[in-house]
Amino acid sequence: MDSEEILEPEAEVLDDVELVEASQAASAFARAQAAAASDLREATETYSYDGDRSAAGAHESGAPQRRDLVLPEEDPRDAGLRELPLAETTEFSGRIFDVNRLSVRLPDGREALRDVVRHPGAVGIVALTDDGRICLVRQYRSALDRVTVEIPAGKLDPGEDPLDCARRELTEETGMVAERIAYLTTIATSVGFADELIHLYMATGLSYAGSDPDADEFINVDLVELNQLVDAVLDGRIEDAKTVVGALVCDAVAHRLSTE
Repeated sequence: MDSEEILEPEAEVLDDVELVEASQAASAFARAQAAAASDLREATETYSYDGDRSAAGAHESGAPQRRDLVLPEEDPRDAGLRELPLAETTEFSGRIFDVNRLSVRLPDGREALRDVVRHPGAVGIVALTDDGRICLVRQYRSALDRVTVEIPAGKLDPGEDPLDCARRELTEETGMVAERIAYLTTIATSVGFADELIHLYMATGLSYAGSDPDADEFINVDLVELNQLVDAVLDGRIEDAKTVVGALVCDAVAHRLSTE
């Protein structure tokens, strides 16, 4: 063979069976792409509007009014904002919460979808020592992929009274037993998609009896000056919602008492 001769590689020739298989694979891939795009469009519509915006004329929010505070369901106009549930199905059932999809009728008669997290509720405890320190727990949170600093808290057991849950969770997580527990407030953690309510309590007269956290809970406990926590909240360095609310409510109560 001449040293300058270059051999061209033989082109691979597909037989009829291989051509059919390749065509079927391409068709299956195209169908999967179309299905994925359809699912993405459906999810986008659900989270961006939840219905057909073109089915009715544009509408505006109610005009701003100067008035005293009117609580939910105490304003006669609120009746015109209600959505009528038509159907509800469970799309996901988990260990702690379920995700349900609701079909609702809007105030103007159109129908829309609402994805809702169904949660049994929880408690959070603002636990104060006699020398004015607040009891905080440090715990790794998988959802955020980092350790957070929080007030003690926990999920309600089925049928459990929130006050009993507060006493139980305080001792389980921190080892503290409270002589006195008083109700502070209740917060809805994310009203746009969840029905979780967290009942906040203030615990005082603390004594240490030993902790008993859940098998999958690993916690460190800090006793911190309340003013330091409030400063961290106001500086944006504490992000846990129940802890932010608990600290600010406790600080507001302390200021009101000091002026009386």
